[in-house]
Amino acid sequence: MLGHSDAKCQLLSANGQRQPASINIGSVETTPTAAAPQSALQPPSQAERARRLALRALLSVWVRDLVIAVAISAFFILFIYQPVKVEGTSMLPGLEDQERIFVNKFVYRLEPIQRGDVVVFRYPRDASKNYIKRVIGIPGDRVQIDNGRVFVNGMLVNEDYVPEQFRDSRSYRDVVVPAGSYFVLGDHRSLSNDSRDFGPVSGSLISGKAVFIYWPMEKAGKLR
Repeated sequence: MLGHSDAKCQLLSANGQRQPASINIGSVETTPTAAAPQSALQPPSQAERARRLALRALLSVWVRDLVIAVAISAFFILFIYQPVKVEGTSMLPGLEDQERIFVNKFVYRLEPIQRGDVVVFRYPRDASKNYIKRVIGIPGDRVQIDNGRVFVNGMLVNEDYVPEQFRDSRSYRDVVVPAGSYFVLGDHRSLSNDSRDFGPVSGSLISGKAVFIYWPMEKAGKLR
């Protein structure tokens, strides 16, 4: 038994002499850390810096162009062109139910409403509803419908946009379109509720001109 003052363990050798015991304390050999490659510690070369600057400038141009494009699109939609969904069949065959069109809300500030224009307006008997029809008579025009045939100022109107199967035989009394108003008809005459029913439409109710079909894609194009 070793006393508390013993500093180390001893063993007996073959010849009876005491020898110090060897004790493994679990030490681990450490290897020197490999030095980092010298190239990784060097600052970017001039060519690399130039490439990064060029990429940054290119991204800046792309972002700028995107912001400008979005701003222009928003301006056109809010102030000039309004997307509208067609509901109903009174403008067949040119416009079908559920088709999407753009309405130019600004054009009539630059030019007058003309015969043949397809316009969007608030329904005179219910301002919460919007109608879309074709302008037949402008202020001062004398409009008459005789057995489905339309006369403006005594002249028969050539309505090639109204197929024969969409015509009807209704007649309408001779009327002079009042100042500031417009006589409108649907292209599908047998299904349309128009000026034959509610009279000429005040120009103050007209919100714009239908100009372009954008959906469905196969019909996309300028409205006739």
